[in-house]
Amino acid sequence: MIQEFKKEGKLVPSEVIVKLLQQAMQQSGNRKFLIDGFPRNEENRLAAEKTVLSFFACSLDSVGNSANYCISVRLSEEEMIRRVLHRNQGRVDDNIDTIKKRLKVYHKSTLPVIDHFAKKGKVRKINAERPVEEVFRSVEAVFS
Repeated sequence: MIQEFKKEGKLVPSEVIVKLLQQAMQQSGNRKFLIDGFPRNEENRLAAEKTVLSFFACSLDSVGNSANYCISVRLSEEEMIRRVLHRNQGRVDDNIDTIKKRLKVYHKSTLPVIDHFAKKGKVRKINAERPVEEVFRSVEAVFS
């Protein structure tokens, strides 16, 4: 089911993602988490806040109930498309048609979530137009 959603460039239902995240977090035994790409829309954010906690590619506080900050990795759509098409992972959603659908979903659904966290002063923006090593060092610096 998840593969079909990805293939169509659609978002997996919030309740499915939240349940999978809950299970993984509980099984890990950790108290801090970095979750990449969730929530991707307002429904995801509300579901997460109701059932798990508030996060968006965030470092969680030691109590595990709120986000200290969120990382927004920024790069141009042209570069994003180029990188996805050349990552050679064999994913069903790594094609130009699906990427364009995903970008529409991102602009419509994900940017408002980023804006929500930005208004709370919780977004750290990183320029990803640079080489991978430089981007990684910038992400590391956010955690320091």
